[in-house]
Amino acid sequence: MSITDGQRGRTALSVRPAPALGQHVVDHLRRLIITGELRPGTHLVEAQLSRTFDVSRGPVRDALRQLETEGLVESRRRGVFVIGLTLDDIEELYVLRRLLELEAVRLCMGEPGVDHAAAEAALDRMAAAATAQDPAAFATADLDFHTAFYAASGHRRLETIWQQYRPTFAGMLTVTNAEDQDLAPTLDDHAELLRVIRDGDQQQAVALLDAHLDGSHRRMLAAYSRFVATAQGDDGAPV
Repeated sequence: MSITDGQRGRTALSVRPAPALGQHVVDHLRRLIITGELRPGTHLVEAQLSRTFDVSRGPVRDALRQLETEGLVESRRRGVFVIGLTLDDIEELYVLRRLLELEAVRLCMGEPGVDHAAAEAALDRMAAAATAQDPAAFATADLDFHTAFYAASGHRRLETIWQQYRPTFAGMLTVTNAEDQDLAPTLDDHAELLRVIRDGDQQQAVALLDAHLDGSHRRMLAAYSRFVATAQGDDGAPV
């Protein structure tokens, strides 16, 4: 299957985004892949993507390499093809995130005089987004909140690994947050976590974070299962 074959009318890539370079290309393609608008098996042709995004082939090639690093596409003999995101992938990603983030919070809380201004600012943005019912802005601020603890951990490689997978989690959150009618409970969970971390109770903070990630994991699996189901035909095959 190729994005150039058998497509009529409006497709996932039929609307040209605003001109930009590599980061916009990778962000746009990642979102289309994670939301299922670009299906597994789709052939991503450099020349066509270059025309679609109004950039040279260099940024397109960089974007495809980045997506391959994230496990969303793969190179084959005939080019680059979409792998997509499966429920097993989500399981793996949350196992990895749990290992990384619990350790980041432990390290962060072990550092004397840690400044939590970045987490507080992210929490304020989450509150504003919840009031405005803006799930996209809420998701960005949510990930900024968690990133603050990686940054404060003092562990450069731990933060680097998180930054590699953060864009994938951002795409996944667009699926779950779009379903939430009320973002306030999620906001309250983050506020409580920050309070406990600031109080210095490491045992309670780790327990709260573990429960938070477990809840996020379950919501993600449920939302993504529903999302995938709606993207299937009556016979269970992709439309």
